Amino acid sequence: MPAARRRAEPTRSPPQAVSPERTRYHARWVLPIAAPPIGDGTVVVEDDRIVWVGPRREAPDGGAADDLGDAVLMPGLVNAHTHLEFTVMRGFLEGLSFFDWVRTLTRARRAVLDDAALLDSARLGVVEGLRAGITTFADTGDSSAPFDALRELGARGIAYREVFGPSPAKVDDSLAGLRAKVDAMRERETALVRVGVSPHAPYSVGDALFEAVAAYATAEHLPVAVHIAEGADESLLVERAEGPFADFLRSRGIAVAPRAGSPVALLERCGVLKVRPLLIHAVRVDASDIAAMARHRCGVAHCPASNTRLSHGTAPLAEMLEAGLDVGLGSDSMASNDCMDILGEGRLTAGQQRVRLHRDVLPASQVLELATRGGARALGLGDVVGALTPGLQADMVAFAVEAGAGSVKDIATTVVNTAAMVARRVLVAGRLRVRDGAVMHDDPSLAARVQAGADALARWRRLDPID
Repeated sequence: MPAARRRAEPTRSPPQAVSPERTRYHARWVLPIAAPPIGDGTVVVEDDRIVWVGPRREAPDGGAADDLGDAVLMPGLVNAHTHLEFTVMRGFLEGLSFFDWVRTLTRARRAVLDDAALLDSARLGVVEGLRAGITTFADTGDSSAPFDALRELGARGIAYREVFGPSPAKVDDSLAGLRAKVDAMRERETALVRVGVSPHAPYSVGDALFEAVAAYATAEHLPVAVHIAEGADESLLVERAEGPFADFLRSRGIAVAPRAGSPVALLERCGVLKVRPLLIHAVRVDASDIAAMARHRCGVAHCPASNTRLSHGTAPLAEMLEAGLDVGLGSDSMASNDCMDILGEGRLTAGQQRVRLHRDVLPASQVLELATRGGARALGLGDVVGALTPGLQADMVAFAVEAGAGSVKDIATTVVNTAAMVARRVLVAGRLRVRDGAVMHDDPSLAARVQAGADALARWRRLDPID
């Protein structure tokens, strides 16, 4: 029997190396954050990474050029705490105590906002953030809407899926539900958008569930965020088993007793601090709390506008920074804020700390650090974004510099103290997301759909006022 003929192999060309796509971004000012400002500077990007930063006259040749003119080019802003699915609630909950604010928000969300409305709300939040120069979002939410919106619009972020359960009898059910939701989201993670978990707060999560979520996050290597030490009612619940949250839990048949000397001490006892969580708010903390937070190398999301709106007070931010904590700035949700303006949060932070301590403790350069690299480090992303440094991802924003700033000597001060900054360019991982204030691939009907949701909330509020 004749031997089978060997099929001829097609001739193959050797693989060709693909040249990286290079763009040189020129600006009147470059603020690397990790290095001093550069006048008439250039940042060179290849594909998704920064490869060169320096004076324009020394910039390497090759590739496309984008001359931004009278602008400051800096790292993309990091919003260390959002609730994107509540963008629709801007102005909806004015004038309420914190307990009533929480209860009304929860009831309205369940009664009025379906999955489509939550997704549109999250989309609008991302659009507003991108236009304001925010490239990274740390979001906590009880749906996948923020995760989906971040993916759709090409932003970077961590979507912390919330879990609730104050009753010890419901721990297994709560954890099983969280696992199922996280598993579904993790299948769709990207290089830009990751999944985390968030045991919501001491007034909505019992000790046993805190312990279970900490163990789950450790086993699954999930980032964790938790609202903590936010206001007086929370402290009353944790430390003395008193106040409106304690009364509400008792009305549901849930036993309430003092749990710890402080909300932060509660998290330490339940093992949550061991996973190095992002601690959201951290307003009512003392020296021992800060020492515990530093000992466990926790990150902090500082939300001054929201803290003020809800009458929580002013966090001891200067002491946290002195303790070496990584701190970022957060807008919180538009249900407790009016706009997603991280530079505005920085201005407010500096002013509040000046009033609290009767001295200047946050120069403009440090405010910009909080708004960029500080937030990135608080989220565990400091080796990815937060500075204009070769090797990091090319997340960048260019803001117009006002014509009257021709004699400015400190560009950081100009950036922080300018009331209205217009994003001329926003890039995430080297990809253009905003050009001259317009978000790429924006949906022109989105705002109208979100307004329809806001109108539905207003009608519900008129018909179903606070008990």
